[in-house]
Amino acid sequence: MTCSSTRTIVIPRETKFLYFNKIYGHSQFHVKPNYWKPKCLSKDSNPLISSSAASERMAAVEPLTSGASGRINALFSLRALRSLLLLLNAVVLFLLLPFRGQRRASAICSGEEVGKDEKQDCRRKGSSSSSAVMRVPAAMVLRRSAAVILDQEAAARRSLAIQRVVEDDGNGTVREFSLFTSARGETLFTQSWTPVSVVVRGVVVLLHGLNEHSGRYSDFAKQLNANGFKVYGMDWIGHGGSDGLHAYVHSLDHAVTDMKMFLEKVLAENPGLPCFCFGHSTGGAIVLKAVLDPKIEAQVSGIILTSPAVGIQPSHPIFVVFAPVVSFLLPRYQVSVTNKKNMPVCRDPEALVAKYSDPLVYTGPLRVRTGYEILRTTSYLQQNMNRLRVPLLVLHGTDDTVTDPQASQKLYEAAASTDKTIKLFEGLLHDLLFELERETIMDDIIQWLNCRV
Repeated sequence: MTCSSTRTIVIPRETKFLYFNKIYGHSQFHVKPNYWKPKCLSKDSNPLISSSAASERMAAVEPLTSGASGRINALFSLRALRSLLLLLNAVVLFLLLPFRGQRRASAICSGEEVGKDEKQDCRRKGSSSSSAVMRVPAAMVLRRSAAVILDQEAAARRSLAIQRVVEDDGNGTVREFSLFTSARGETLFTQSWTPVSVVVRGVVVLLHGLNEHSGRYSDFAKQLNANGFKVYGMDWIGHGGSDGLHAYVHSLDHAVTDMKMFLEKVLAENPGLPCFCFGHSTGGAIVLKAVLDPKIEAQVSGIILTSPAVGIQPSHPIFVVFAPVVSFLLPRYQVSVTNKKNMPVCRDPEALVAKYSDPLVYTGPLRVRTGYEILRTTSYLQQNMNRLRVPLLVLHGTDDTVTDPQASQKLYEAAASTDKTIKLFEGLLHDLLFELERETIMDDIIQWLNCRV
């Protein structure tokens, strides 16, 4: 690969890549023009694999989708709008009902009209004038119970994330984890991959996409280790081993702020080393918004984006008006119509099974607030693309149905960076680092980094 500062590269569909995967045991794969169709997969091997009506027919992989994975358009579909309007109507009717006075939270047996049983208890104890009966509102109990359940669920995810780090005995790499406290007091799970026998020449800070976690990029991090790059990953709020309701994002600005704080910590631990940021999908949008800050821009040597979420649009402009209201009133409401099953994110069936059987990957319906935050952030990025001045590498599959490859092309054209490169891979889908051609894509990223160290 020749190092060049500004260029556009389109990888033709007919290009064949030789790929060797030690993990899955495939000897080689050849890219064909048509979509990959899995063969002879048993329907009992995984709940994501279903068969046709006749049991003797071959099964087909039907994965759930996650992240921005095309759900934003469905979130603002007519069916979703009708459901949300019904909910809003119910809320309005409830608010119109006359409120009844709330009962006092505490009552003294001698002064308040309490039940007969409570009066008799007070008399038996001889404390009718001094004892008090404390009444706790049921809503308060429910809120506390929900908070406890949420904390337990986040703790279980964190325990699993830590276990995977501890059990990883990768050759040539030391994998460690640490807990990072955000400005809001929330605990974020972070991890690092450090090369053992290779001199560290640079640092890469990695941000995963929506609904997944940093541990999914362990193979990529080890490839970077082998080429002299230490890697740090952060599970942003509500993801992986970090605090928060699973895959619920109240504000993507919180994730941007957390990334900035984490980046400062990484730079303090690695003085003098060039620092690069990698972001996939919504993680790419977070990276983009962070480096628009002049302070962060001065500290970063370049950014790498795979399938960045910079081009998501609702199906009708009117939904842009409703989105802020609905996300404010019903932020955690899950829109079931967004949980589509016919939208694969890569063409490797084993990678799909591994993703959607991972407990740390969220596969449920998208929450309203999360969808609105993605829409709001992408709108901001589209209006500020021309402010981007750091070295830039963008990679996108032309058949991506999750994020728009044309939006990546617009980002490349609008960016003020003098050192920028875009690569469009014909026929590839959303999760480029989990496609059959992942080795080739990793090599492109590593060569781009080597030219700038």
